[in-house]
Amino acid sequence: MSQIGIQHSFDLGDGRMITLETGKLAKQADGAVVVKLGDTMILATIVSNKEAKEGVDFLPLTVDYQEKYAATGRFPGGFFRREAKLSDYEILISRIVDRAMRPLFPEDYHADTQIMLSLISSDRKTMPDALVGLAASAAVAVSDIPFNGPISEVRVGKIDGKLVINPDIDQLAVSTIDMIVAASESDITMVEGEMSEISEAEMLEAIKFAHDAIKVQIKAIKEFVAKVGPKAKREYCHETHDLELKAAVAKATYDKVYAVAKTGNPNKNERKEAFKAILTEYKATFSEEELKEKEGLINTYYHGVEYDAVRQATLDTQSRLDGRKTTQIRPIWSEVSYLPGAHGSAIFQRGETQSLTSVTLGTGKDAQLIDGAFYKGETKFILHYNFPGFSTGEAKPNRGPGRREVGHGNLALRALSKVVPTDTPYTIRVVSDILESNGSSSMATVCAGTLALMDAGVKIAKPVTGIAMGLITSADNKSYAILSDILGDEDHLGDMDFKVCGTKDGITAVQMDLKVNGLPYEVMEKALMQAKEGRLHIMGEILKTIDAPRAEYKESVPRFETMTIPGEFIGAVIGPGGKVIQDIQKKTNATISITEVDNTGQIEIFAEKLEDLKAAKARIKAIVAIPEVGEVYEAKVKSIMPYGAFVEFMPGKEGLLHISEYDWKRLESLNGLVKEGDVLNVKYIGTDPKNGKAKLSRKATLPKPETVEANNNSAAEK
Repeated sequence: MSQIGIQHSFDLGDGRMITLETGKLAKQADGAVVVKLGDTMILATIVSNKEAKEGVDFLPLTVDYQEKYAATGRFPGGFFRREAKLSDYEILISRIVDRAMRPLFPEDYHADTQIMLSLISSDRKTMPDALVGLAASAAVAVSDIPFNGPISEVRVGKIDGKLVINPDIDQLAVSTIDMIVAASESDITMVEGEMSEISEAEMLEAIKFAHDAIKVQIKAIKEFVAKVGPKAKREYCHETHDLELKAAVAKATYDKVYAVAKTGNPNKNERKEAFKAILTEYKATFSEEELKEKEGLINTYYHGVEYDAVRQATLDTQSRLDGRKTTQIRPIWSEVSYLPGAHGSAIFQRGETQSLTSVTLGTGKDAQLIDGAFYKGETKFILHYNFPGFSTGEAKPNRGPGRREVGHGNLALRALSKVVPTDTPYTIRVVSDILESNGSSSMATVCAGTLALMDAGVKIAKPVTGIAMGLITSADNKSYAILSDILGDEDHLGDMDFKVCGTKDGITAVQMDLKVNGLPYEVMEKALMQAKEGRLHIMGEILKTIDAPRAEYKESVPRFETMTIPGEFIGAVIGPGGKVIQDIQKKTNATISITEVDNTGQIEIFAEKLEDLKAAKARIKAIVAIPEVGEVYEAKVKSIMPYGAFVEFMPGKEGLLHISEYDWKRLESLNGLVKEGDVLNVKYIGTDPKNGKAKLSRKATLPKPETVEANNNSAAEK
């Protein structure tokens, strides 16, 4: 007998019904909910320890999204045939939930907390990433874990000029907007997406449209919780405080920190040392024994002083930590072709943030294969972002790309993908190595990527640049400062990280994370317009270095050409067991791929050198060439039979040179006249209608003897 859970259904707004269910699966988790839309189902669970680990002063939250291959009736790839580590796609979806929910847990809640999301069924059309925020929030809502929600999220698209909530995979292919928006009932908390050069007004309209849909989902979560029966949120005490010590730290250090913040020193390390010196000076007023007891709290309270003093200094002076005005962009310089061995390269430096970016152009065989439960295919545009420890002056082990690197790289990829030509024959890989970092390194990647692509000769539609915007609000929310091109400290101490990428004509990608409850739409609009001014300024600077894609590829770039051949010649080009095409590739150093499309052969030829490409193309053209009646060809004898010789008169084409066509005189055999390997001139005289074989004649290339001519005339007279 089936276990019955508690369900609640609601209309997405277009007749599609979403069902929330709990009490049937994963009942030992603190909260577990299944979200169902059509045949797509996501299981969300949350578990949080009752106590925090000693010394932990933050929320150790882990969010993992994983797709079960059985959800789509598929086997996992690889040797083990089981789900392995999270793919980049799964990591990106995990980050969507993490970024939306993390700021809404209480600041003093420090217990290990894990949210797990599993795609357990899929109709292969419903996009699962549009449902994970709803699932995670509902799971927290039915638990006893404290959370300042609920929140939810939706995807918003724009199809034929009309905004659509949660478009399916087919609709998304023709949408000019692909944006995930997360929000509480009153406030936007996270935005992530890509667009086809839309305006700031269009983007705001889409966010408002998404928020209206989110409010419906939040109402449904509340109704669902009412059905389940609300749980009392757990009591906890993860922080101990000494209010007298807190006041003492503020009194002794606030004015000094405020003074450093106002100096406007553009050097990050010097500012860091100045702030550190204030803390060291204060700690020196304690005995060794007192410091051992209170140092943890002193560090916590001093960080709070830095947070308050730096923010207040910015609001009071409308000037920044490094001395810039709120709208001012840091100094920029750039250079292209720095790496002579790369197909394209660029350095982009903005302030103390530097990206060295390379572009590599490869063949179709270099395309990245994507083998997920929900999506299987390949991509020919790849972007990787690397963030080594030395970029911030730190010594740390290199463990490969983390979630941050995956997320930053994906944002830059989405920004640039809108201008990369879709009909390019090349697989394109862009790699951004961040060599210095003080904020906005993902936006430096976008700028350096644009430069490197143009340096490589990739015919991008338009240059793209990006900028990171920040926000500082007063304690009473009555005043604020919007900051263009934020520093790392301004990201850490500010209320918003709003990254905007685009061309001169519109936005191509955005990513926004809010650390405060709410951002009025008028503030968001002002931030977008300020971002546009900054983007255009940066555009002007990078175009001084290179203002258009190079007309020609560099010598080191593989050469490429396409050919179309009749389908009946595909086998001849490939040869038995691939013998012919392998021989062409070996002798010309070219890479050749053949695809059958609509009874034609689509051939792609890549070669390191132009002459190699031409040689490979000539070999293929010779194979697919159609012989012309009356034309004379050089033919190589392949085998000798009693009735004649088989010869290869064109690459891959053989015909019979009948014994009667060898000479004008009658012959009994060809023994002693020809041998295998001999080369003869033959004329193509047609095709044998019985077997389709080519008919060839050697005697037709020879002068006709007079005796033969006389005999022919005599026969004609009779």
